[in-house]
Amino acid sequence: QLVESGGGLVQPGESLRLSCVASGTKFSVNAMGWYRQAPGKERELVAMLTGVGHTNYADSVQGRFTISRDSRKKTAYLQMNSLTTEDTAVYYCYADLWWGKVGREFWGQGTQVTVSA
Repeated sequence: QLVESGGGLVQPGESLRLSCVASGTKFSVNAMGWYRQAPGKERELVAMLTGVGHTNYADSVQGRFTISRDSRKKTAYLQMNSLTTEDTAVYYCYADLWWGKVGREFWGQGTQVTVSA
């Protein structure tokens, strides 16, 4: 199970940090990341961090957003700086977790990020 937190209402230019905790035991993380879905649009990848530390960002957030993970806390973070109104969306945490040779994908419940003056 994934539990997200950190969304909210901010003004353009401000920052937010999202957190996503993966509950459970004895799993390894193949990848954790964030997607978002704005009203009337399809869900899109925002940032992804693989288990070996590779990152991938959407062009629209490159240089403004940073994804990181605390493996001990089983938590992924998305630091969002210089937010714009275009970043307004529901943000979903994603995780690809493995128990030995068995893997499963998980999604968080979503957290609303609203950027408005």
